[in-house]
Amino acid sequence: MSILIFLVVLFVLVLVHELGHFLVAKWVGMRVDEFGIGFPPKALSIRNGETEYALNILPIGGYVKIYGEDPTADVSADSARAFGSKSRLAQAAVLIAGVTMNVLFAWILFLAVFLIGVPTSVSEDASSDAATLTVAGVVADGPAAEAGIVPGADIVRVTAGGDELASLTPSAFAIFTHTHADKELAITYILNDEEVTAFVTPQTEVIADDPTQPAVGVALSLVETVRYSIGEAVIEATDATFSSLVAITVGISSLIADAVTFEADLSGVAGPIGIVGMVEDAADFGLTSLLLFTAMISLNLAIINLLPVPALDGGRLIFVAIESVIRRPLNPVWAGRANLVGFGLLMVLMLAVTYNDILRII
Repeated sequence: MSILIFLVVLFVLVLVHELGHFLVAKWVGMRVDEFGIGFPPKALSIRNGETEYALNILPIGGYVKIYGEDPTADVSADSARAFGSKSRLAQAAVLIAGVTMNVLFAWILFLAVFLIGVPTSVSEDASSDAATLTVAGVVADGPAAEAGIVPGADIVRVTAGGDELASLTPSAFAIFTHTHADKELAITYILNDEEVTAFVTPQTEVIADDPTQPAVGVALSLVETVRYSIGEAVIEATDATFSSLVAITVGISSLIADAVTFEADLSGVAGPIGIVGMVEDAADFGLTSLLLFTAMISLNLAIINLLPVPALDGGRLIFVAIESVIRRPLNPVWAGRANLVGFGLLMVLMLAVTYNDILRII
């Protein structure tokens, strides 16, 4: 199921990105010969007017074939509508449209999350009857972890020695655990719509700051779903999009700087295999978590595509900028070679992060 969800997320993000290129190319009067999702061989194709719409077998990307985008191609048949015949501004608009759509799509997802409702940690004093006692963290190798309790579980009942926890709050749970330190706790929780009961015996040496305190090794939080008005949601979505873009830009820039000095740490970088597992984790926490995860992936794709690497939109924008300064097209042979080198670097990076994903698994 996680692979299927990953493929759906990837399909939507690629569709959004390529749709940006497609719509702006049409808007500025360029001829679009093909709009493809995935890479050949083709599974299905339909022609509507001058454009062929293709669904391909390899679900790892997409493309928009614009007439004359290849500088070595003969465009004499329809030169006025060729990519290179349009102004540099029009070319730049087409190239940046995919990134813009990824950012806009992330903003829409953030907006949807804030309208649907965001699970938010609240204090015990400010909580309502709708608040749930949620496992926010689990101590590794602690009693709770050994019993199979994981973050995201909603605790609905706790009993021990014939007594039942009367108030489902973090403080009441801590007191109950302390007063029943010599007994086995039956902790009933709901995870993925399934009710499970785990049996846990409090132990000492679990809390690093208080090793004598009996504990089961869970961090608990009261969580409520907070819904925003349309106006509030727009503001929150805009803030979330901007702050996420800044954080992602800083993170990727730092990674590249470390890579130059051969000090890059790939432990926090996930490739396709790693993202499949992350998609599954996000889906386990519900629809809003999956939407937030998809929004973050969309923003990551936007920033990566803006990198000044030939074969990426950012690299092609650099070419357009150079051409606007020198007022003539770049040598197509050298431009093609640069794109080939850029593509090769991207493949090496993809292999590196995929290898890192495999190492995590084994």
